[in-house]
Amino acid sequence: MSRRVPRSRAPLALALGAALAAPLVLTPPASAADPYTVTPLKFTVQAGGRSCTVDADLYRPAGVDRGHPAPAVLGTNGFGGSKSDGSTGAIGKAFAQRGYVSLVYSGLGFGRSGCLVSLDDPDIDGAAASQLVDFLGGKRAADDGSTADFVTLDAPGDPRVGMIGGSYGGAVQLATASVDDRLDALVPMITWHDLAYSLDPNNAAGAPSVPGAFKWQWTNGFYLIGEGQPLLQPSLDPSRINNLACLHFVTQACRTIHTLNSGSYPTDRTAELLAFARRVSPVSYLHRVKAPTLLVQGQADTLFNLNEATATYRTLRAQGTPVKMIWQSWGHSGGLTGPATGELDLSRGNLETSYVGRRVLAWFDRHLRKQTHTDTGPAFAYHRDWVTDPNRAYATADRVPALNRTLYLSGDGKLVDNLNKVTRGTRGYANWMIPTSHSESSLAGLIGLQDPPPHDTKGTYLDWTSNPLERPLDVVGAPRATLKVHSPKAERTQNSGDAADKLVLFAKIYDVAPDGTRTLVRRLVAPVRVPDVTKSFTVTLPGIVHRYETGHRLRFVIAASDDAYFGNRGIKPVTVVSGPREPGLLRLPVVES
Repeated sequence: MSRRVPRSRAPLALALGAALAAPLVLTPPASAADPYTVTPLKFTVQAGGRSCTVDADLYRPAGVDRGHPAPAVLGTNGFGGSKSDGSTGAIGKAFAQRGYVSLVYSGLGFGRSGCLVSLDDPDIDGAAASQLVDFLGGKRAADDGSTADFVTLDAPGDPRVGMIGGSYGGAVQLATASVDDRLDALVPMITWHDLAYSLDPNNAAGAPSVPGAFKWQWTNGFYLIGEGQPLLQPSLDPSRINNLACLHFVTQACRTIHTLNSGSYPTDRTAELLAFARRVSPVSYLHRVKAPTLLVQGQADTLFNLNEATATYRTLRAQGTPVKMIWQSWGHSGGLTGPATGELDLSRGNLETSYVGRRVLAWFDRHLRKQTHTDTGPAFAYHRDWVTDPNRAYATADRVPALNRTLYLSGDGKLVDNLNKVTRGTRGYANWMIPTSHSESSLAGLIGLQDPPPHDTKGTYLDWTSNPLERPLDVVGAPRATLKVHSPKAERTQNSGDAADKLVLFAKIYDVAPDGTRTLVRRLVAPVRVPDVTKSFTVTLPGIVHRYETGHRLRFVIAASDDAYFGNRGIKPVTVVSGPREPGLLRLPVVES
């Protein structure tokens, strides 16, 4: 079901591996000292042709009633979580403590909510959330007859309401806003723009129809959590069961995962899976999103990298939707370390004492409390981990930095800053039948394991290294590389009708210290399934925020494989010829210190 609700005016982190839902306990009435009450509620909703129950908690601040209404905040969990997990419950508490009516709920297919897992489909998950907005607007009751006549209204049935949440609980905000015009403010955190890119990335510019390299560790981790729901949540609601081939997801989601795991991408089947992944992604419906949006994305995130938020930001900005963007330190990756000192951690409720938290409060003050004098901050901000003072860690700008520094890939393996320094040379590598490069074990940090350092095996990669830097170099944004490779075997098979026969390579940038220690920045890599091996191609690497210190060197690498992804089918030797007439390029977005 998809609907757009007319309005009378113009316009958290992922909970991977959810625990058993906690038993529901009715909170007693508030005493004079209680800042809010919590009431468990159930809502029967219609979503995707199914009727199912949504499990929610309503947080009502003390003193808020029909005569003294307050704006509302709506939130839900990351994938595998529920209304009871730490980050989701913290949303309810944090905003109720600050005077907002808060409604937090378990997303469809998780916790004690019914229906299938449908990947934040606007017509299913968005439609379900819209029916919760109906409750906040006084248009419907909960299943027990409870109503909400204490939420600020802009018009009959139109509550003053914002949404906040991370990952799966981030994309659902955009999905809801695309089918319901009543939302007044969004704060999607660490979420996706295009699931086809997220799960099967191809970083070759201009090749959206060519599948990339399957991100098998992340994707299958989520798949197992979804299909393993009976282990996490006994006595499942029948509306959460599909069929034996696809237990708890919508059928198209399972077909997509099965195709990706097959390692074979024939044109017809691949087109179908890409179409489904994009249909349930913001890339396909952002043109309908008009609610003011504060995007928060994580710099430590190999699942949904900075390029995803940047694409959403640029789309919203181009169409006139009010939007700002923050790149914070933490994301889905690096789970053993957690947020940097002074960073927002909703489980601690440190909104006023963190940069991102203050920006969120200002966003809601302006758009929900209509405090039009409130400054919501700059268009773009990013976290600098080399700045030790948490109060100065964020830098700001009026836009995402542009590519403004060009380096050249010389035939002798050097990365040089002048075309005249490029020498002619030929070098090559070949893949093995097993992965020979390691960037990350995607789920290691989330399950408490140490991840071995990144490495590449001799003979299976090529690198280009700069001279030691004479001053610090700050890179903020997504570097781009232009390459031309030769691979006769890949050339013979690239028109087979199966995209899996095309050449795959992995581009990445290291920071090499004076002692030779190599750091793969945030363990990020750019998988590429080369559209046409006979032509040069451009690779957009994942965005980074990184300082290369004085004396350090940049190293650009293309590798034959990566064990976090599916790679080449068969052995495909690669040769790169560099020379002054046709050098490879590496372009960087550099900002002044």
